[in-house]
Amino acid sequence: MSDASLTRRDFFRRAGLTGLTAAASPLGIFADDAKGAVADGTPEQIHLTYGDNAAGSVFVSWASAAQAVNPRIIVEPSSGAETTVHAIQRTYTDGMNGQTVFTYHAKLTGLKAASAVHYAVTADNDSNSEKPFTASFQTAPQGRAAFRWTSYGDLATPVPSYPLGSLQSQYAVEAVEKFAPLFHLLNGDLCYANYHPTAQPPIWAAFGSNVQTSAAHRPWMPCPGNHEIEFCNGSQGFNSYLARYSLPGNGTSYPGRWYSFQVGSALFVSLSADDVAYQDAGPLVEGPDALHPAPSTGNAPIEAGTSFYIHGYSAGEQTLWLEKTLSAASQNDEIDWIIVQMHQDALSSAENGNGSDAGIRKSWLPIFDRYGVDLVLCGHDHDYERSWPVRGCNHDVGYELATGATVDTWQPKPVVTEVPSDGEFDTRLGTIHLILGGGGTSFPSTPYGTDETDGLPRAKVITKPNRPVPGKVTGTFSRAEADAREDAIWSARRDPETGFGIAVFDLDPGDTGGKTSITIRYYHAPGANQAPTPNYELFETVVLAKDR
Repeated sequence: MSDASLTRRDFFRRAGLTGLTAAASPLGIFADDAKGAVADGTPEQIHLTYGDNAAGSVFVSWASAAQAVNPRIIVEPSSGAETTVHAIQRTYTDGMNGQTVFTYHAKLTGLKAASAVHYAVTADNDSNSEKPFTASFQTAPQGRAAFRWTSYGDLATPVPSYPLGSLQSQYAVEAVEKFAPLFHLLNGDLCYANYHPTAQPPIWAAFGSNVQTSAAHRPWMPCPGNHEIEFCNGSQGFNSYLARYSLPGNGTSYPGRWYSFQVGSALFVSLSADDVAYQDAGPLVEGPDALHPAPSTGNAPIEAGTSFYIHGYSAGEQTLWLEKTLSAASQNDEIDWIIVQMHQDALSSAENGNGSDAGIRKSWLPIFDRYGVDLVLCGHDHDYERSWPVRGCNHDVGYELATGATVDTWQPKPVVTEVPSDGEFDTRLGTIHLILGGGGTSFPSTPYGTDETDGLPRAKVITKPNRPVPGKVTGTFSRAEADAREDAIWSARRDPETGFGIAVFDLDPGDTGGKTSITIRYYHAPGANQAPTPNYELFETVVLAKDR
C-alpha cells in the first residue's frame, strides 16, 4: 500500500475512531494460530505509554507475528495536519524457546496538552491495510487540573490454561474502560510468563492482546514485578518486559526499570522493587529434572533447584535516583502530590501471600518520609489493604517465628488510627500504602493475619534475604519466607470478601489558598474468588486532602 493512500483521513472516519480490528480480541491471536494463518506484519498488542512529557509526548507500541515492513502510525491531532510517524524496531530472542519477538515503538511529540489525538497503526505487510487499527486518546493536562487514574497489579491473562490465567483478567481490563481514566497504573506481575518458561512469548502475546482493548486508548504505565524476571532473558531477566515498553528515561545505567512522569500537579514515580526487596520470587527450576532451553538458543540446561535472584542489581543506583527525584519534587511548587508505584509490599498483612518486606522498609521508607510521599501503590499480595498514614518506625517490636526472640522488623508507625472528624486524611503527616494486587489472577489471597488473643491485625514480615543453597550451583538460592511477625498497627482496612478489585483516583487541584484533594474509590468484585464476574461494586471511599 502506498504512502499516499495511507494518509487518507477516512482511516479514522470509517473506523469511527474506536474500531478495533480482530487483533484487538483477547483471544484473537489463538484463533489465528489455530487456522494456520500466515504470519505477517499486522500490528497487535497495541498499547500507549507516556514519554518524557506526559502533556506532549506519548509512545505508541505494538508487536507483530513477523517482522513488519515500514511500520508506522498515521496521526490526526485535534488540530493541525495529519502526519506519519515511523516506528523503531526492537527485538529479542526468547532465551528458552528461541522465538524472535518483533516489537515497534513510535514516539509522538509536540502534542497539545489536554487534547484528543487520533491514530492508525499499519505497515506495508499489514493484512488489515485496507482498514488498519485505529484508536484515539487524550493527552495529559498541563498545570493544575482535575484528572482520574486507575490502578491494580497482578493481572495475568484471560487464558485459563496459562499460569494464573482467568477470565477475570479480561473483566479487569473492561473495568478500566468502565471508569475511563486518563491513564492506568499496572503495579507489576503483568502476565506470569516465567511460570511457563517454554511458552513465554505466547503468554506475553495473550496478555498484550487482552490489555489492548484499554491500553490502545489510554497509557498503561507499568512497573516490573518478580514475574517479569525470566531465565536467559537478560542480566535481570527483563528482556521481554523491556522489549515491549517504551517508558520515560531515567538517566541511569538501567533504562526502563524505573522512571517518573508528571501529570498536572502530581508526580508519579515507578520503581523496580526487586532491587531492594529481600524476597525475590523470580523463576525457579523446581525439578526433579533440569530445564532445557531450545537447542537454537545455545543456552545450557538449567539445573533443578536453580533460582534467579536479582536483589541489589543496581548497586544502589536506583535508590540514589529515587532520592534525587523526590528531593527535586519536594522543592517544586508545581507539584502538590507524590505517588509511588512498585510491585512488592512494605506494609501487608496477607496471611496467604508474601507479607511485608523489611528490605523495602529499610531502603525506601525513610526516603518516602523525608520527601513527603503521599501514596504508595503496590501489588504482589493478591488482595486489598489500606494502611493508616505512616511516618517513621518502631524498632525491636517483632518476634521470630522459629524462636520467639525479639527481632527488628522496622514496624511502620501510624500517625493516626482513626478517620479524622472531617473525613479527610492529611498526607503531609504520613504516607498511605495501598495493596492493589487483585487484577485478574486465579489465586487471590484474601485471608489476613489476625492475633488470636485480641483479634487485631497481625503481619508476617520477611527480614532476611534469599540465601545461597550450600553445595549447589552458583545462582541457586532458597527463597526467603516470612521469618517474623509483628502487630499490624498500621493496617486500617482489609477486604475479606474477595481478592479482586480496582482503585479509582480522582485528583482535584483545588483553588489557590484552598485545599487540593484525591478521592480514592476502591471497587471490588464479589464472588470473583469462586467464578469470574464483570460486576465491580464500591467497597470504600477515602479522601486525602491538604492545603495547596
